Amino acid sequence: MSRKMSSPKSPSQPQEPNPRRLAWHCLQRWGQGGIFAETLIDRECQASSPRNRALVQSIVLGTLRNLRYLEHLCAKLRSGRLEDSARWLALLGLCQLFVLHKPAHAAVSETVSLAPPRIRGLINGMLRNAVRRQEEFEAELPTLPLGVRYSAPDWLVERWCAEFGREEAEQMLAWNIQTPPVYGRVNPLNPPQVGEDWVALSHAPGWYRLPAGLPMKDLQEGRIYVADPSTRYCVGLLAPQAGERVLDACAAPGGKSVAMIGATGGRIDLLSTDAEAHRLPQLRENLLRAGGERVEVQQHDWTQPCPQKWQGAFDAVLLDVPCSNSGVLQRRVDARWRLQPAEIERLTELQLRILTCAAEAVRPGGRLVYSTCSIDRAEDRAVVDAFLASHPHFHLVEDYLALPHREQADGAYAALLQR
Repeated sequence: MSRKMSSPKSPSQPQEPNPRRLAWHCLQRWGQGGIFAETLIDRECQASSPRNRALVQSIVLGTLRNLRYLEHLCAKLRSGRLEDSARWLALLGLCQLFVLHKPAHAAVSETVSLAPPRIRGLINGMLRNAVRRQEEFEAELPTLPLGVRYSAPDWLVERWCAEFGREEAEQMLAWNIQTPPVYGRVNPLNPPQVGEDWVALSHAPGWYRLPAGLPMKDLQEGRIYVADPSTRYCVGLLAPQAGERVLDACAAPGGKSVAMIGATGGRIDLLSTDAEAHRLPQLRENLLRAGGERVEVQQHDWTQPCPQKWQGAFDAVLLDVPCSNSGVLQRRVDARWRLQPAEIERLTELQLRILTCAAEAVRPGGRLVYSTCSIDRAEDRAVVDAFLASHPHFHLVEDYLALPHREQADGAYAALLQR
């Protein structure tokens, strides 16, 4: 009697990690300090599909953007202190319910399934109670203090209310808890085939809102560069011209250098510098991919004096200094929780020192643009005014403050100075 042979079984595929568990791991590690949220997401999601990575990212960043509000809800659902692992798991579930608006049954059951037996009942009870009290929490929301409602430190709320007024400050706070879009600027020297799902920005020619699935081939070939539209202001004020010698003093990763190459058809003599040597190879690659004809990359720390060979050697200098990131809190979720008033004071001293050193590179009759991604006057106009007070051979031509909720993009500041 013949025996039917069974075919060998194919090796089973390893099961993909649970995205909510990965998000929980990221949040617990973030709470210990020292690592940025995006770095943790990259680390945890190495074996994840794009779809699951997107879920991890939305949960982690959504939780951190709305942290004070979610902690407020957590306190209303459970009196007393929770151990860290239980606290972050509860916050993860509340984020799905009140920020991401996931279906309640899925958000609750999937979150509770992660809990170890000793806290499973606690997490289940908190989340089911949150679902029952949803209307109560939504009605309460407009009555909460701004710092709780929009998850920002009280000192920052007070600072913005004093500088911009309560109404403007509230609009910025509301903007900062939203998920930021991804924008790209096309390379006019090597334009891409624009996708049907790219949304052109009417107020910023050459810029597009990009879909979630980025056009990787166009990015790798230098046809488009991912950047926020607010970065165009500093380049626009500098207005580099073909044939000029231009310095981008704090250049890495190169977005503004790339924009200047595109604006001049690649016909500028461009020097791009950065203080960190490890960032130079990527900077050089980005500039060459953009089509620059005469580009040079050098390491230099602009807290130190301008080298003699560069003194008075440039027609135009772009100086995008380190700052508090107060204009990009929507995009950089860690910044609002790490920033302190004393850090802004330290930064203003650093910014003035960098501006003073870099200004020596401007030739007589040349120009310099001082730029930040901060919206704080102390880092912006106050630094420019302090510089001008001790450098009468420079004068302010014009400046511009881009407030994020008005721009529907990142916040930024740029000032054009002429020697």
